[in-house]
Amino acid sequence: MTQGDVDQLQERLGYQFKKPELLERALTHSSAAPELRSEHKEESAEAAAIQDNERLEFLGDAVLELLTREYLLESFPEWSEGQLSKSRARLVNAHSLCEAARRVKLGEHLRLGRGEEKSGGREKPALLADAFEAVVAAVYADAGLGPTREMLKRLLFEQALEERGERIADSDRKSALQEFLQGRGTPPAEYRLSGESGPDHQKIFQVEVWINGERMASGEGSTKKEAEQRAARSAMELLEKSVTCGGSGKAGSE
Repeated sequence: MTQGDVDQLQERLGYQFKKPELLERALTHSSAAPELRSEHKEESAEAAAIQDNERLEFLGDAVLELLTREYLLESFPEWSEGQLSKSRARLVNAHSLCEAARRVKLGEHLRLGRGEEKSGGREKPALLADAFEAVVAAVYADAGLGPTREMLKRLLFEQALEERGERIADSDRKSALQEFLQGRGTPPAEYRLSGESGPDHQKIFQVEVWINGERMASGEGSTKKEAEQRAARSAMELLEKSVTCGGSGKAGSE
């Protein structure tokens, strides 16, 4: 990787490494390490210094776990532990990490073995997700939690929330509504599909949520699940408002 490549990647990451060798290691796949050592076998010290990114990936997983939990706690102070846990799984999964890696064109900079290169390793989702975790660990090892936190907010957390719209924020509203109703001895909510619109490839679904035989609220979404979550969110807002205002929280029409 040339210095120009390093500079481009650091610019995309929004972070300048004090120890560039950490970034190089984070980009070194296990398939490449033996071949690179072989190339430097005459310089034994250099060969011995070549390591793959697996240990950094292990550390990066832990750093991601911590900073993701911190971000969700600060962003959604009203959520229960269950909501936070499920949203964490949606926010930081292999797909999200792969997409973050693609946004910074991480695949272009990976050091791969010949076999992995031929098999399209630069575009493999699992390989990209692992490499992103390794880069997270490299930033942490280079500068600590502060810069790592800022990089993740910019490249992963805020992007995931923006791309998924309200789906993360609504990720477990149905469960929240169920818990609310159970706590008041009310039967579970019922979700009814009330309509569909749009062409087959761009369907919009309308769903109503009924509680105690009464229509409480409705929601729309590109999938039935999304519409149900939005209907549940609207119902929760109405119920919480009625409780806050001194009402009984009994379901009523929207």
